[in-house]
Amino acid sequence: MDGRIASPAQKTSDLFRGSPAWAAIREQFFASGKAAPVQSSLTGLADQRAIAAFQATLAAAFPQGVAICAVGGFGRRELFPFSDIDITVLVADENLAAHCKDPLSEFVRELWDSGMRLSHSVRTPTECVEVHEQNIELNISLLDRRFLAGDREVFAKLDSRMPGFLAKQGHKLGRHLCQLTRVRHNKYHDTLYHLEPDVKETPGGLRDLHFINWLSRLAPEHRFETHKLAPATAFVSSLRCLLHYHADRDRNVLDFEAQEYVVEQPFIQSKSVENWMREYFRNARVIFSEARRALDASEKSENSLLENFRDWRTRLSNSDFSVIRDRVFFRSPARLETGPSFVFTLLEFIGRHGLPAAADTERRLETARDAFAAWCAKQHALWPRIKAVFALPYAAMALRTLQDTGCLGAIFPEWDNIGSLVVMDFYHRYTVDEHTLVTIEQVCGLRHNSDPKLQRLSDLLAELDNPALLLFSLLFHDVGKGAHSGDHSRVSVELAQQAMARIGMPEEEREAVAFLIAQHLILSDVMTTRDLSDPATARMLADRVGTIERLKQLTLLTYADISAVNPGAMTPWRLEQLWRTYRVTQQELTRELETQRIAEIPKELPVRADFIKGFPVRYLRTHSPSEIQAHVELYEQSRPTGVAVELGRSDGGYQLSIVARDMPFLFASFAGAISSFGMDILKAEAFANAKGLVLDTFVFADPRRNLELNPPETERLKDLIRKVAAGKADVPQLLRNRVQPDPRRKSAPPTVQFDSDACETATLVEIVAQDRPGLLYHLASAFSSSGCNIDVVLIDTKGQRAIDVFYVAQQGKKLSPDQQASLQERLLAAC
Repeated sequence: MDGRIASPAQKTSDLFRGSPAWAAIREQFFASGKAAPVQSSLTGLADQRAIAAFQATLAAAFPQGVAICAVGGFGRRELFPFSDIDITVLVADENLAAHCKDPLSEFVRELWDSGMRLSHSVRTPTECVEVHEQNIELNISLLDRRFLAGDREVFAKLDSRMPGFLAKQGHKLGRHLCQLTRVRHNKYHDTLYHLEPDVKETPGGLRDLHFINWLSRLAPEHRFETHKLAPATAFVSSLRCLLHYHADRDRNVLDFEAQEYVVEQPFIQSKSVENWMREYFRNARVIFSEARRALDASEKSENSLLENFRDWRTRLSNSDFSVIRDRVFFRSPARLETGPSFVFTLLEFIGRHGLPAAADTERRLETARDAFAAWCAKQHALWPRIKAVFALPYAAMALRTLQDTGCLGAIFPEWDNIGSLVVMDFYHRYTVDEHTLVTIEQVCGLRHNSDPKLQRLSDLLAELDNPALLLFSLLFHDVGKGAHSGDHSRVSVELAQQAMARIGMPEEEREAVAFLIAQHLILSDVMTTRDLSDPATARMLADRVGTIERLKQLTLLTYADISAVNPGAMTPWRLEQLWRTYRVTQQELTRELETQRIAEIPKELPVRADFIKGFPVRYLRTHSPSEIQAHVELYEQSRPTGVAVELGRSDGGYQLSIVARDMPFLFASFAGAISSFGMDILKAEAFANAKGLVLDTFVFADPRRNLELNPPETERLKDLIRKVAAGKADVPQLLRNRVQPDPRRKSAPPTVQFDSDACETATLVEIVAQDRPGLLYHLASAFSSSGCNIDVVLIDTKGQRAIDVFYVAQQGKKLSPDQQASLQERLLAAC
């Protein structure tokens, strides 16, 4: 002691942290787990301490013209054990403010010395009713003002001016508040499902509760259902108290260690971290949902251009839905009650246009959830509706709508296994269900990609035959983690099989999904643990993956899975490694087109399957037993005449299969004949067996619906193909009547690449070009006219991009460099 006489403030310093009263409040909390008594008692102690310090310092120097008021959490009487104490010192005018610096310093020192974490500002009433563009938090904090001590007339002056200020500036402050909230939500990637959330700042935390409360006063015309938030408020408030006491400081992160600590408390009923965290997320979801709806209801545009854009969006309204301010509303909500299948109509609208559901729409979906679940449980053919949604450009948004309203589990009860599931993993950032949805968002985001580094992956997505299978695989790839079996991939496959059978997915598609889920970790494991330059690595992957289509799916699945772990997981290095893994496997699979031939017929195939001897081994991997059986039967049909043709529907298009004896220009002529009918060839395969018979398959679209509207044309096309096989059709003459492309249309320059190492007996030629009518015919003709024998062909066209792979030889030998140069000129000219 230095002999000084203690001030009144110093005499009462034992009233705050470290005092018997403080200890009693802590003991009371751990006995009940309730935050409200703690907040009330702590506010009372802080009031006493602040008033005593004010009386000993500022009031002693300035009996009039100065007052102090509690603001923020202190003003709301919502102090937590280690919260800041927010105080605004009100002074009558700026002149007085200039003269009170020394007493103010003493006031602040008194409070800090007593252990209070003070945050203060000095303002005149006039300054308090001005918008502070760079410090909107100051204006907002005054919404929770509460008089503590000093000159009541100064405080009354502020109090009387605030209603007029808010009437004039409330909407402006509300907009700023919404912007701050959007920025905060974006910082946490607009999701509450973090494995280690910040219970104050993360979406669904206390800051969202404050936002809703403030907004209701700044924009009183909007009504928010705050009465629903009381249980969630009590839950999160109690949790923040516990975190403060556990850390002995203002720490609000619910990390893994804190989660273990929480469930040890006597007032916590659930003793399982997994179950208790689900309870946390359930309460946080209630808060975040209301915060999002408050944001949607209050945000209004100041930009006329944006308003015009919204007007354009409104034109998307139809007889089922209204689009108002970029949100989707039901026109006839009663349809949900009479026909739960209407949910899928909504999902298709959202998935097609990328417009989120309005708050009112979400509430109605939540109300209809049980009826929708009962309806889904009775259906056995949901897959066509689900597949239609998954194929849309904004499928991820549609799935997010289902998740936010609890309807995703109504379709797939298996989803409940991972709902809000926390797996303690320091590498992952999100719960398992949130991670899963983020993977799907990553894939769908490639459809709208503007990043050149991701263009290669965007192209892969555009090339997929059935992207819905990829999205379904992602939806179920981690669903087995809820079983805690140690082998989540196996359990995920079992649960997916259960779901796929229930919704009526065809067997072939089920096999594809099961494969993707079972193998979803293989590329990520190989790219970080194996030497990609080792040929054995490529061979192993080719054996495991089997087809280029599955390789594309796995590459995209791996990209999405890694990217969804945390925002920084997909580093440039990992992205390049993934692409290298894809390329070495693709090259190995492409090499198998020629180098590995079928010598022995698998036992599960009929003896008559000798027809396929000499085909590439890849043929067995890319065709199901039923397809192989159909090809064998087609061969049997061809035996009397030397040619057989089969034409049928295939995924919205047509598939033409031909067995015939090989001859020069045959493949090119088939392609030309199909194009002469106005068809757009999307895919093609050409294989030759050991006896000189070819199996050519073409998948094509009929953009003008000629075959559908004119059934006789189907037989006419088949007859033309038979004439081509017999050498009795003039294909060039037929193509002259085909509509030619506009030469002014801009397109990417074509590329032609040769690989003489891919095969021992032939040269691989890969052509990437802008698609156009007759392209395949002209390319194949360029090979034939150059004296090349086409052995194997693999064609794939997506949108306006054609990727064609040919294995060719001249007189049984690979192409020489001179022959390659000459052929390249012909091929580029043909493009």
